Amino acid sequence: MLRLIDANLNRLSEGLRVLEDMARFMLSDTNLSARLKELRHRLSEGNPSIRTALLSSRDPSGDVGAFAADAMQRADVPDIVAANARRVTESLRVLEEFAKLPESALDPETFKKARFTMYDIERELTGRVLRRGRRIQGLYVIIDPDMLGQRDEAETCRQAIRGGARVVQLRDKGRDRRVVLASARRLGEACHDADVPFIVNDYADIVIASAADGLHLGQGDLPLPEARRILPIDKLIGCTARTVEQAQRAEAEGADYVAVGAMYPTRSKEQPEVVGLERLRQVRESVSLPLVAIGGINAGNAADVMDAGADAVAVMSAVIQTDDVEQAARSIAEKVRQHNGQDNS
Repeated sequence: MLRLIDANLNRLSEGLRVLEDMARFMLSDTNLSARLKELRHRLSEGNPSIRTALLSSRDPSGDVGAFAADAMQRADVPDIVAANARRVTESLRVLEEFAKLPESALDPETFKKARFTMYDIERELTGRVLRRGRRIQGLYVIIDPDMLGQRDEAETCRQAIRGGARVVQLRDKGRDRRVVLASARRLGEACHDADVPFIVNDYADIVIASAADGLHLGQGDLPLPEARRILPIDKLIGCTARTVEQAQRAEAEGADYVAVGAMYPTRSKEQPEVVGLERLRQVRESVSLPLVAIGGINAGNAADVMDAGADAVAVMSAVIQTDDVEQAARSIAEKVRQHNGQDNS
């Protein structure tokens, strides 16, 4: 039995280390990597009273399964998460069962609690890995039907994408939900044809029904943790923040990006408080999430906003209310690319 316990403790420790390093180095997720590290240390230490006995029982050369060929290939990064999470949970189940024996010096409840903790971590880690491929960056164009007049929403979206938009958001606060859903489906199709993330403002149900890539929340909208529970794990969630504290809370609650603004006075009907570039710099120093700067941004000031720490610049009127949407988007997108040291081709 000692060999069995030793093998499963080693197996779970190795699996946890793979997941911990993914959270740490691939995702830069402080919370997840800390949770995995704490779990690994707590479980691998085991019961000090039997540590010597476990080492004494170890016999790799005598293990009939130790050198069996492993033909398994990993299809992608989520597959690595699944394989190592399964390795950990299976080991925990074995340890839990054998810890129930009278001669065991182990606590079965410890392994049971760890197993359920691991189920939760696997879901969160897999979601982060799936979402990381749709990083929010570059020109972020917001489509607001109230600002379009008679222009077609989907065509405006396609023009913005041709001009260099790398994210598109539907912001529709006034129309009937049926109309919003139909609009979201059209815009989503245009975005997905160009491999551009499509975000819906406010409405988690519209995100799901339209197969959008994510949801954007304001401070007065559905709480972020509730939205995360409702949405599939591969959906992005962004959050508006006007203060450092709001940005830090969004990061702690699992946001994928934070929108900070307004940078400058804006012609949007809400006329939000101007927090300026200094606030953006403060948020940049406080969180590691991608930052979207919003409010009054145009081709003339986009470089200044990027210099202050933005990963993306969000615009509405500077693109969608111009005579030439594609060219307006291109002018701002080129400023962003120049800042990032990319060519304009």
